[in-house]
Amino acid sequence: MGASLFAVSDLHVSYPENRSIAEALEPASDDDWLIIAGDVGDVFADVERTLRLLRGRFREVIWTPGNHELWTVSSDPVQLRGDARYRAFVRMCREIGVRTPEDEYARWEGPDGPVLIAPVFLLYDYTFRAPGTRTKEESLAKAYDAGVVCTDERMLHPDPYPDRESWCRARVAETERRLAATDPAIPTVLVSHWPLDRRPTEQLWFPEFAQWCGTELTAGWHTRFRATVAVYGHLHIPGTKTYEGVRFEEVSLGYPREWKRRGEQRSPMRSIFRDDA
Repeated sequence: MGASLFAVSDLHVSYPENRSIAEALEPASDDDWLIIAGDVGDVFADVERTLRLLRGRFREVIWTPGNHELWTVSSDPVQLRGDARYRAFVRMCREIGVRTPEDEYARWEGPDGPVLIAPVFLLYDYTFRAPGTRTKEESLAKAYDAGVVCTDERMLHPDPYPDRESWCRARVAETERRLAATDPAIPTVLVSHWPLDRRPTEQLWFPEFAQWCGTELTAGWHTRFRATVAVYGHLHIPGTKTYEGVRFEEVSLGYPREWKRRGEQRSPMRSIFRDDA
C-alpha cells in the first residue's frame, strides 16, 4: 500500500467522545503523514498528550494552532498568554518531532510530483465583517446584539501585541515573506486553522461569527502561492470546495453535538493525497 497524506482538525479532546476518536486515529501504512489544522484542545497537557500519541503512529505529523490552543483557561497549569503560549507549543512540538509553522516546510513526494506542505499561523483581524457593517466596532456591536460572540474575546490574549488584529498582521507579513521565498516550481499544500478565503464562511448559520474566521489579507493566496490544496478547520463544516481551480478541504471533527447530528462518526481524517506507486 502506498503512503497517504491525511488531515484532520478540531479534535477538541476535552470532550470524552472526541478524545476516544482522537486516540483511535491510525495510519493506513507505516509511511502515512498526518496534518493537524488546529484546535486539538484547550489545555496545554491535553494537546501535548494527543500530539505525542499521534506522532508515535505517523511517519510525520504537521501541526498549526487554532484559537483553542491559544486560550488561557483558568484550569490550565500553563498560564502563558498570547505569543508566549504559542512559542511554548512550538518548543514542545520540536521536542517530540512534530512540525510547526516555525519549521522548514516539509516536502511530500506525491504521485504527481513533490509539494511543499506549509502550515501557517495567521489568526484573524475582523475584516470578515458582519453583513451591513463597515468597521470592526460596528461588526462587533452587531455580533454582541445578536448574542453571537466568540469566546476568544475573553480567552485569547494577544500579548505582547495591543490587539488580536495587530498580531494577525504581524503573522501575515512574516508568513507572506516565507511563502514568497519558496521554490516557484513546486506547488504547495497550505494549512491554516482559519480559512484563507472568506467564501467558506458563507455557510455559517450566524454570519456575525465570520469576523473571527480569517482575514482579507490572505485573499488570493491559494493561487498566488501555487496551492493544489488549502486545508483548514475552525468552521466545523467539513467538506470540499473548489475556488479558482484549487481544492479547499475543511477537515474538522467538531463538537460531539455536531458530528452526531451528521450521523455515525468514523475516522474524521481526510485523505489529501495518496501515492499508490
